Amino acid sequence: MDALTAVIKAREMLNHVTPLKTDCGRCCGGACCQSDEDGQGGMLLFPGEEALYDPLLWGFSLSTDDGVLPGLTLLNCEGVCERDARPLACRLFPLLPSPEGAKMDRRAWAVCPLMEYGKRGLNPAFLQAVEEAGRLLYQCSEHAAFLSALHEYNERLGSF
Repeated sequence: MDALTAVIKAREMLNHVTPLKTDCGRCCGGACCQSDEDGQGGMLLFPGEEALYDPLLWGFSLSTDDGVLPGLTLLNCEGVCERDARPLACRLFPLLPSPEGAKMDRRAWAVCPLMEYGKRGLNPAFLQAVEEAGRLLYQCSEHAAFLSALHEYNERLGSF
């Protein structure tokens, strides 16, 4: 399966489930959708996903990441968007698929109050959808390499 097809299917799996059974953005004021004090922020696009975005059409901007995975594309938004327009990284947040299932994404500690509860505090349907999407993504070598790099970065952040 090619990278774009895999990312489209994974996004569809996560289109109607969220970390909580209610709007989790109400818990944190949509912190994961906001830029930091320096106007930096955004979500890394998965391999092939950039093809789904025309910045002028969607109202997003694209930039190059110089932090987590230098050289990859970040999608930046205005803080509010339709769920159908959200990149896969937003739909997975605060989880990160792994070959063993799903893990809490340590990058979320800075903004997500759900982190302190771990997976047990998340909607079980959301957790299951992330794990299913992960199994699909790991069938594509580009996504497997991308996720491996994210897990390596998470390991460098330390344990929690």
